[in-house]
Amino acid sequence: MINNTTTPWLFPHTPAAPEWALDWEALAARFGWIRALRNTPQDPIYHAEGDVFIHTRMVAEALIAMDAWRALPAQERTNLFAAALLHDVAKPKCTVIEPDGRITSKKHARRGEEMARDLLWRGSDLETPAPFPIREQIAKLVRHHGQPLWFFEKPSPERAVIEASQTARLDLVALLAEADVRGRICNDQQELLERVQLFREFCQEQQCFTSPRQFANPWSRFVYFHDHKPDPTYNAYDTTTCEVVMMSGLPGAGKDTWIRNNLPDWPVVSLDQIRRELKISPAENQGQVVATARERARELLRRQQSFIWNATTITRLLRSQLIDFFVAYHARVRIVYLDAPYDVLMERNASREHRVPEHVILDMARRLEIPDVTEAPLVEWVYSAE
Repeated sequence: MINNTTTPWLFPHTPAAPEWALDWEALAARFGWIRALRNTPQDPIYHAEGDVFIHTRMVAEALIAMDAWRALPAQERTNLFAAALLHDVAKPKCTVIEPDGRITSKKHARRGEEMARDLLWRGSDLETPAPFPIREQIAKLVRHHGQPLWFFEKPSPERAVIEASQTARLDLVALLAEADVRGRICNDQQELLERVQLFREFCQEQQCFTSPRQFANPWSRFVYFHDHKPDPTYNAYDTTTCEVVMMSGLPGAGKDTWIRNNLPDWPVVSLDQIRRELKISPAENQGQVVATARERARELLRRQQSFIWNATTITRLLRSQLIDFFVAYHARVRIVYLDAPYDVLMERNASREHRVPEHVILDMARRLEIPDVTEAPLVEWVYSAE
């Protein structure tokens, strides 16, 4: 799991005892993404208070007034405060006025997770970028902030909350959702608050409110999510015969170094190496590269030989396709994700023999989906500060 121990990090202007005062003017002056919320309209049926800028301020005020927030450890207060400011950061990009005049912002939570991750990674207008564990906690709070209001509309509410619990503290998600409701003007506010309370009670019943839902073992967890097993208590029998270590991370994150330091004797299927062998640049069609890599992997899998798949594999969809391929040959998959601060990544890339253009890395960073434990039996996060 993600290591929660890290050097304390404070989001600028986080209210503190004894005043617990919100310096909204200082926040708006410092962060362009807060100012960008101005004049982004909201549906008056759900947000009669006004635009997203007004709503975000009201949410922050509601959060810091809550005794439950004030009672949290300092780092958790900081994380939740940052998530409250960022929870609707994507609405300027996602808001649409529909033909019937209604205002919608579909998928703003998912896009907000991506934007929050990028802002905290690059450290724009921050004294220091957020360390990896804190950055991911904040990004996941943004991603799931609306779930308490809509989880019962999911095909399987049980699976929805159990899955969310693997990457986010759902008690903190509930606090953020409550602040989101209190920071608006609408006719159904009391009903929405009751939904948040129902979410709390439901998560407690599913044993995933303050920590991830536990499974019999990592393989059983993988089978529950991968094979859509209905019972989280199911103890799955492990039939694997070899292991595939799937590397994941942006160029320059240190994948090759990790392999040399940890598994120097393992066979490696490297997409970069195959490109060089076939004299195909990353900008050209990659069909032949991928086909060659899969055939080499297939030969190793047939021999029940453990190996390393070395590529960026930054999206969940690509990882899922590869995992399906490996599992079909009875391989257990271990994902090793490597992360580095923006400045460190760019410095490493500049010194590489085969340098990747900066704009390509930034585009990849915007599409990056951090691997989580719902994808594979074992996921390791390796992150460095320098």
